[in-house]
Amino acid sequence: MKKEKTFNALSGYIFLILQLAFISIIIISAVNEKPGYAVISSFLIILTAIGFTVINPNESVVLTLFGAYKGTIRENGFFWTNPFFLKKKISLRARNFISETIKVNDKVGNPVMIGMVLVWKVSDTFKALFEVDAYEKFVVVQSEAALRKLAGLYPYDNFEDESATITLRVSGDEVNSKLEDEIKERLAIAGIEVVESRINHLAYASEIASSMLRRQQATAIIAARSKIVEGAVGMVEAALDSLSKKKIVELDDERKAAMVSNLLVVLCSEESARPVINAGTLNT
Repeated sequence: MKKEKTFNALSGYIFLILQLAFISIIIISAVNEKPGYAVISSFLIILTAIGFTVINPNESVVLTLFGAYKGTIRENGFFWTNPFFLKKKISLRARNFISETIKVNDKVGNPVMIGMVLVWKVSDTFKALFEVDAYEKFVVVQSEAALRKLAGLYPYDNFEDESATITLRVSGDEVNSKLEDEIKERLAIAGIEVVESRINHLAYASEIASSMLRRQQATAIIAARSKIVEGAVGMVEAALDSLSKKKIVELDDERKAAMVSNLLVVLCSEESARPVINAGTLNT
């Protein structure tokens, strides 16, 4: 497979001075009434003018001669090349591509909406121009294909796949790294360098978003309740141990059960406790 090669062009200022010489010849020929020299000089002026090219910073010019690749000029400045060269300018600047939000199925089959942002630039002008047709469109199509493939490799979260260590929602760095590797592999044929790629939009599709939101809320409530109960049990246990060690009051099993029940209700209730004062004895 061919690769880019550097073409060392001549300075354009030399041929600009040469054009001034041709113009002088035309003027002298007109004065001396020698039209032959004037015609030849005019033809040479036009021919040399075709060879001029200006290359701005972070630009390049790909040169071909009758279908044969001759090289690429990457150095910026004012140059002159063979006037029969066909010149094609390619930008070497970094470019942004923000994909449309697309609907795909994750690993467990849930429809999700996902989008990405890609920063890329041309690294090999020969591959970009001759290995693929319309390299800019190639970047768009292959990047979206890589995004679709990535979404199918991982679940959105681990609600349905508890064994999943990497998910689209949580494992941002791992998922972005995998996406970048996938895009690099696909765009290598076009001589494209991937500067950065990352997911910039991720959500459940609208048809299941409300159901998944309720599920996430229920899971969060269960987890919070579990923590509350775990803490309440510890506090009750500590209270009973403290009462027993300090011998503040002697409680039989029935009284302990009643106390445990009351403490758990107070500690686990969402509303503030409303104490009832017992003015009698413990047995009333």
